[in-house]
Amino acid sequence: MVALDALRGIAVGGIALMNVYIFALPPAAYFNPAVAGSDGPLDWMVWAVSFVFVEDKFRSLFAMLFGAGVAILMERARASGAAHPVREHVARMVVLFAIGAAHAILLANNDVLRLYAMAGLVLPVFLALNGRWLFIAGAMLMAMHAVGGSLLAFLWLTAEPGSTLALLPAQTFGADPLALDYARVIGTEDFGARVVRRTMGFFAALQTQVPGIPSTLAMMLAGAGLWRAGLLRGVWERSRCFALAGRMALVALPPLAAMMVLDVQAGFAGAMVGPVALFWSLPFDLLLAVGYAALVMGLFAARDGALRRRLAAAGRLSLTNYLLTSLTFALIFYGWGLGWFGMLTRWQAFAVALVPITLMLIWSPLWLARFRQGPFEWLWRSVARGRLGPILR
Repeated sequence: MVALDALRGIAVGGIALMNVYIFALPPAAYFNPAVAGSDGPLDWMVWAVSFVFVEDKFRSLFAMLFGAGVAILMERARASGAAHPVREHVARMVVLFAIGAAHAILLANNDVLRLYAMAGLVLPVFLALNGRWLFIAGAMLMAMHAVGGSLLAFLWLTAEPGSTLALLPAQTFGADPLALDYARVIGTEDFGARVVRRTMGFFAALQTQVPGIPSTLAMMLAGAGLWRAGLLRGVWERSRCFALAGRMALVALPPLAAMMVLDVQAGFAGAMVGPVALFWSLPFDLLLAVGYAALVMGLFAARDGALRRRLAAAGRLSLTNYLLTSLTFALIFYGWGLGWFGMLTRWQAFAVALVPITLMLIWSPLWLARFRQGPFEWLWRSVARGRLGPILR
């Protein structure tokens, strides 16, 4: 389980490498380097590397580990003879959704906890399947996401210029001037204004996450399947882990590189950037995430070391570290912090992401030397159970 925790630590650190752009630059720049922050060759190199190796790979890995975690908890509950394991799971998802809602309103527009909670509600239904059918069900859900997204992409790409249908991807993923002006305004707003705006727009923002439930559930099923198959248990031989990592890289990397070229050839038009980021790259992001999982388990499953222990500590506090990463970025970039929003280029913002990663590697082992779990892990489990659990060792 130490290697699994280390993998979780890598996932939460990897998410920070992309989440920094949500805080540092206009939202569309997360997907589109032509929108803002790309002033020189190094910025474009960072975008290219991020697109192929980082963007949505660690989010996929985090979702996979979430699915594996639910499978582990359900197995333990049934083995211990728990009376209502599904009811307990639903309670955990409700509390997780509440934590995610607070996170979205106070700190991060792109919070994934709400999405994990919504997808996680139906996860126990699929856990009745055997390992092979978990993968098949996940593949079907991901295919449904890609096909449905392709239909929407067709409408965007063939929309009449100037129409509402053409403006939507331009404003969300492109360099629409009005959208960029609005992004600069909200990027420098004070804390009170942000809370009011995000509270008023909470349900509208939540609706944009609902289409992501099938693909997120597919990632979770992949993680549960890899747990059942033994990879995430750490029982595979190193050679088998590395072989799977290599196969996943060979399958995923060429299409991802091709889609990067597709964005470039389209001049980073929003109608192309959006489908590439949200629909077409996601199946390959998941495959590469599986490769990352196999690589890390091959490296760490049977080998102890200082790095593995630090990563494992960060992984055991993954929820707390995820939330504290957002707080760190908010204090650096938001108007109620240092106010660095829009002041850094892409590579500079990427470098800033190393700050919370370094902090989580330092503070996590120190915290766990005295406490059983992280503060937000303790809060999540205590509220879900309806009683305060122990936190001190």
